[in-house]
Amino acid sequence: MSNESDAEDMEAVGGAEEPGVAAAPAGFELGTDGPKVILAGLDGSDSSWRATAYAAGLARRQGATLAVAYVQPILGAATALAGAAVEETTQEIADELLSALREAEHHVKEVWRVEWRFLTMRGDPYTGLAKLADELRADAVVVGASEQAGHRVIGSVAVRLVKAGRWPVTVVP
Repeated sequence: MSNESDAEDMEAVGGAEEPGVAAAPAGFELGTDGPKVILAGLDGSDSSWRATAYAAGLARRQGATLAVAYVQPILGAATALAGAAVEETTQEIADELLSALREAEHHVKEVWRVEWRFLTMRGDPYTGLAKLADELRADAVVVGASEQAGHRVIGSVAVRLVKAGRWPVTVVP
């Protein structure tokens, strides 16, 4: 291609008058590249805490908001009789996770800060994380690798999120 056609292409795209000067595409805003929201799944397991720490580092480096989500499991019919007690227990777990997150933030606040929020809901962990990722328009989802042997057969939350193919998913061991 000649320089003349290059200049014509640039004028059509970005209105640049000088050949060789790159122009930003229409609608581009300086400083808005990169993720806005990173969603981390937290269930209290060691791998989920490592995933949350990893996601916090990503959010800090990228200037993104960290959304930490605990999906309170709905237990099977056998535990339905204990209904209120189970709900109370899962809410206590959510409260403990939030308290631990606040404590961790307090320990590192002099070193670095990250904007974060804690979200909790009841349901199936995969469905809950998928719903939150869609609602938040998450740019990335970070979860811990499953620590349960049975998930090799039926599939873990992490595998199901990856297979959904709707967000970049990082699985932290």
